[in-house]
Amino acid sequence: MLRRLHLDQPASFAFTPDNLAWANAQITKYPEGRQASAIIPLLWRAQEQTGWLTRPAIEYVADMLGLAFMRALEVASFYFMFQLKPVGSVAHIQVCGTTSCMICGAEDLVAVCQDKIAKNPHDVSADGKFSWEEVECLGSCSNAPMAQIGKDYYEDLTSAKMADLIDALARGEVPLPGPQNGRYAAEPLSGLTTLKDYAADKNPHNASVQLARDIGDTIKRIDGTEVPLLAPWQMSGPAGATSGNPPPATKQPVTKKAAPFKDVDGPKPAAKTPANQTGITKQQADAKSAAKPAAESKPRTMTAPRKAGADDLKRISGVGPKLETTLNELGFWHFDQIAKWSDDEVSWVDSRLKFKGRIRRDDWIAQAAAFSGEK
Repeated sequence: MLRRLHLDQPASFAFTPDNLAWANAQITKYPEGRQASAIIPLLWRAQEQTGWLTRPAIEYVADMLGLAFMRALEVASFYFMFQLKPVGSVAHIQVCGTTSCMICGAEDLVAVCQDKIAKNPHDVSADGKFSWEEVECLGSCSNAPMAQIGKDYYEDLTSAKMADLIDALARGEVPLPGPQNGRYAAEPLSGLTTLKDYAADKNPHNASVQLARDIGDTIKRIDGTEVPLLAPWQMSGPAGATSGNPPPATKQPVTKKAAPFKDVDGPKPAAKTPANQTGITKQQADAKSAAKPAAESKPRTMTAPRKAGADDLKRISGVGPKLETTLNELGFWHFDQIAKWSDDEVSWVDSRLKFKGRIRRDDWIAQAAAFSGEK
């Protein structure tokens, strides 16, 4: 299926302060120089904030991670979890159309969506509240036919039940997810023959449905106010405790590169055994003491570009608008400047960029030399 960006795009995108704090925390999950690995959770958060994934949002996330825009777009257009067109303000309904659901009545569910929402998938209803699409297997074959609405499964559906669900959502209600025919979970339709003592009187809902009921609004999009907001290792407090007090939303993520354990002869203590009261392990202590800072030497810089004008440094793979601005602020405007960097000079520049390792990983010097030679 060909997936393209929607023609009508907003002018800009920016994370809310809460979502920005969350996004910065997620980036710290990945080793230094590998922050691009956070692309999927950050794109998902952007989609949750807007309802669908816009081009400005994709480019905003790419800038946060130091990625070329095309690399972020490749991810967004590859995964069907990302909606590249506007969706309904209340719910986007995904009807499973794979074999089990198809032979159990998925086509009837699609017909209901066409009648109540819009004739074509991905079109938004006239009132702007709903949209729908047919998707591949959602993994609930024993409860076919089913659909995912918001973040939950509605299973054992009929055309009448699907119509009732849409009507209820339109009224502002949030129907209880899970099996819609009275089943507890995924037991045989004829009833349990084993494990009959699950105490349905004390646990009327299976764990997934119970959680959805406790939340109370399972079609609500994530808005950044959920707790815990940050990654567990960024929560303050004594060991094992967490705190709901995040750092300021504008604070840049603190990335720490885990030093490799130093090989030593003889038995090694368990990785989680503290070496002293600081709480670090012996291997980490050894690695830390053995680490040496890289030699740095400032390269020649310029206060302004030459009269002919600055080179387009964005032609270098891995350099986006934000990195180009940073390089200009450091005094680098031309390809031939970058092409002449020595190893020590690369270390100097590297330490002043947001993500270390990018210069060597993308071989900026070779690229700059090639572009310089074009003149």
